[in-house]
Amino acid sequence: MTATELRPARLWPGDVVRVGAVGLRTRPLRAFLSALGIAIGIAAMVAVVGISSSSRAELDRTLASLGTNLLTVAPGTTLTGGQARLPLEAEAMVGRIAPVQAVSAIGRIPDAKVYRTGRIPETDTGGIAAYAARTDLPAVTGARLRGGAWLNEATGRYPATVLGAKAAERLGIGKAGPDAQVLIGGEWFTVVGVLEPAPLAPELDSAALVGWPVAEERLAFDGHATTVYTRSADAHVEDVSAVLGATANPEAPNEVEVSRPSDALAARQAAGEAFTGLLLGVGAVALLVGGVGVANTMVISVLERRAEIGLRRSLGATRGQIRLQFLAESLLLSALGGMGGALIGALVTVGFAASRDWPAVVPAWAVLGGVAATVLIGALAGLYPALRAARLSPTEALAAP
Repeated sequence: MTATELRPARLWPGDVVRVGAVGLRTRPLRAFLSALGIAIGIAAMVAVVGISSSSRAELDRTLASLGTNLLTVAPGTTLTGGQARLPLEAEAMVGRIAPVQAVSAIGRIPDAKVYRTGRIPETDTGGIAAYAARTDLPAVTGARLRGGAWLNEATGRYPATVLGAKAAERLGIGKAGPDAQVLIGGEWFTVVGVLEPAPLAPELDSAALVGWPVAEERLAFDGHATTVYTRSADAHVEDVSAVLGATANPEAPNEVEVSRPSDALAARQAAGEAFTGLLLGVGAVALLVGGVGVANTMVISVLERRAEIGLRRSLGATRGQIRLQFLAESLLLSALGGMGGALIGALVTVGFAASRDWPAVVPAWAVLGGVAATVLIGALAGLYPALRAARLSPTEALAAP
């Protein structure tokens, strides 16, 4: 008998897969439960990344539709810590900046409380503020009407108001109409419109907006704007931002606050990413638990199949082939859990995005990374059981009860 005839049979990749799948086929319930632990971890990770990415895509879509070239000017504080005021000419002066394309403003009416009826205690304001508003405010801020109409040159001179989304909800007004009236500063105003939530101007959500002329005539409004909104050419937003303070209040530019609402949304997005990181950590823990389950399953499989190991060794299987068999079984178990978890996570993302009317975004790196993580977990979890199985001698394995 030659040395070639004594050489062990070679296992091709297909043979390795078939041999590794023997343990899964003979113990399907145990394999399913172990793979489920891996699947839960991967599903959590993919779903968290997918839902977060879908949320960011919706935010980007909203910003794209509303525009990111909106800048706001508001009074800050004086050197003595008091509340500053914008000059009466602030709105007109800002409009003279060359790259500025549109300007609008609102002015807080501090003594005008908003109530549904006259029987509500004065201290119970519900967080609703009254503002004088320019007729071009929706065009500049991107605010949209849920129902009714916006203030115009005619209604702006009469007791008519448009409510923000939260203000309408708190006042119990579902839609605009002649019968919908609210009390503003002791005067009855007819609700002619209700706004949708305004992402770039959230202060409008809790506001009762009235025309500039009627605010001055009936509500003792002093005419000073408290927020000036500007739209600029996209290429010149930063340049406009640099000169807005000095333009709005040349005598005290340090008492002016200039902000970009989209930056606030970006900050909120950054906070969401931090929360996503926390949830990914939870998913990683779940994945680790699943890996421990796979390791436990493989150790038990080695103990239960010592007779099979001994028989294979007696028939010529090498230690390397035995080690490869159990390592392949662990990898198959983990890969099945990983692919199942990635599919579940993707379906959860698509379902959640559809329920919120968001674009569904499942990053390929999250799916591929999740499956790769399971393969790595499977390799680590199966390494010790595979080495333990390979160390068993044929006589020891066959003598096991």
